[in-house]
Amino acid sequence: MKAAQITEFGDTDVMEVTETDEPEPGEGQVRIEVKAAGINFADIMQRRGHYQGGPEPPYVPGMEVAGIIDDVGEGVNREVGEEVVSLVNGGGYAEYAIADARGLLEVPGELSFEEAAGFPVQWLTAHNCLHEWGGLEEGETVLIHAAAGGVGSAAVQLADEAGAEIIGTASTEEKLSMAEELGLDHPVQYTEEDFVDRVDEITDGEGVDLVLDGIGGETTDRSLDALTSFGRMVSFGAAAGEPGRPNTADLLFGNKKVIGYHLGRALNEKPMKVMGAVPELTQLLGDGTLEVQVGHTFDLEDAAEAHQFIEDRKSSGKVVLKP
Repeated sequence: MKAAQITEFGDTDVMEVTETDEPEPGEGQVRIEVKAAGINFADIMQRRGHYQGGPEPPYVPGMEVAGIIDDVGEGVNREVGEEVVSLVNGGGYAEYAIADARGLLEVPGELSFEEAAGFPVQWLTAHNCLHEWGGLEEGETVLIHAAAGGVGSAAVQLADEAGAEIIGTASTEEKLSMAEELGLDHPVQYTEEDFVDRVDEITDGEGVDLVLDGIGGETTDRSLDALTSFGRMVSFGAAAGEPGRPNTADLLFGNKKVIGYHLGRALNEKPMKVMGAVPELTQLLGDGTLEVQVGHTFDLEDAAEAHQFIEDRKSSGKVVLKP
């Protein structure tokens, strides 16, 4: 089978599409014929060698796939031919991938495989950060960074569904227009204006109740300035290449809270808390109330190009690979 392999840590040229043996499912596992694989920024951070606890080269990246069960291991009560979507422990950028049968999800409604591949990581992250971790309540104000990205576009829709007032940042007017169509109330083009100043204007100096931050670095630090007293920020990534380092004095005197979220570790330690969002997400995505925004699709052979596309900030919505 074909698979995109990371040969060493580095830029996109360290990714090579090679021929390798099809993986065999073990006890409690299934093999999925991959029809679409989601790309996440965590994949890029792993390729760079900047992801704490990430895999060591050589390895095949990819943590979510949609496709058809091709083979089952011992003790698995699933049928060959079932259409499923699943988180995987690596190996998603390939024609076949191995998944734990306990974590298989049905493809919601009439979603295509490309849309389904954009469901697990980013929609669980968005829901968890807003609700299970962030405690968003109706009528609150939320600041969502990268509002047109995979997690951001999901979070905008979910926050709108929850009755929140939404401020969102993005780099271009085109991305902000897309986010507005999904429910964004207050677009902020951070390349042209200071997002903290805009938050002050929009909230009459009060600040927001909740921030979703997957950027890190200076954005994390400045987002604390955008929080109201007793506000909270959920930190779920470091797309800037370095984590934020909040000043504890700002937390202390502002009665503010920073909450960390990592999907993989949360699944290992609090699976029910994470997966409790699945029934609601499946229903709302299945009936069309919410929509996975697939912005760009690349062939598996162009996986390196897809990574570069995301790193160049050209993407909006979900970026998907098709074997």
